[in-house]
Amino acid sequence: MLDDMRVLRDAVRDYRLAATAAGLDWPDQPESPAGQPPEQVRRIFGVEHIAEQLTWLQAQRWPDHQLLPNVGWRMPWPEGGEALDYLGLSIGTPFPWRQQLPLFFFDALLYTFVLAGDHEGEIWRYEISPDAWDSVRAATSLATLFDQWTRGIAAGVVVYDEHSKWLLVDDLGSAPGLDPLAFPVTPVEETLLRARQRECGVNMAIVEDGFPYNEELSDAIDAAKASLGGA
Repeated sequence: MLDDMRVLRDAVRDYRLAATAAGLDWPDQPESPAGQPPEQVRRIFGVEHIAEQLTWLQAQRWPDHQLLPNVGWRMPWPEGGEALDYLGLSIGTPFPWRQQLPLFFFDALLYTFVLAGDHEGEIWRYEISPDAWDSVRAATSLATLFDQWTRGIAAGVVVYDEHSKWLLVDDLGSAPGLDPLAFPVTPVEETLLRARQRECGVNMAIVEDGFPYNEELSDAIDAAKASLGGA
């Protein structure tokens, strides 16, 4: 889902305010207008347009350090086809594997922004492991994701660590009403994970037999990269 821009701006602002109130060093800066993605981005991901919601987020001048829960950071616009390598764990997604942009990187998880189709604007998460087929929606939109993180800070399950100077996710079980899949933690309770995968349209037959499909996906990524040439 693509957020109304006002809703998205408010959600990101509220997250920054909550994060700084908790102790994170994140100075306020004037909002930047939505920019244009580099020309090659459309070619890399095989789409005709890039949503304003994504270009606005990428245009914001954030400090060059980890601002997201569990030492997460916003990834820059990709410069070449090697960005497709990040999508090698897109097993069973209900949209073309290539139509998502790596957006947030955490210690063991990748969050992507879906670029086109019925799922445009959704945030999906992938565990960075060769043996985990955990394609699943983390949030229906960017604003929803930032709202969950803000609520996590308010509930005391996302806390500022004075030693590391980072926001860390504590015990999600202590805050009913939060969506565990929105938070960059692993492992996720399997019953919840499988239920969400079915709910958001993941092909469970592919998930349950992921290794052959992983090889097929790897070949598709190599072919897409070759087609891009110097992109």
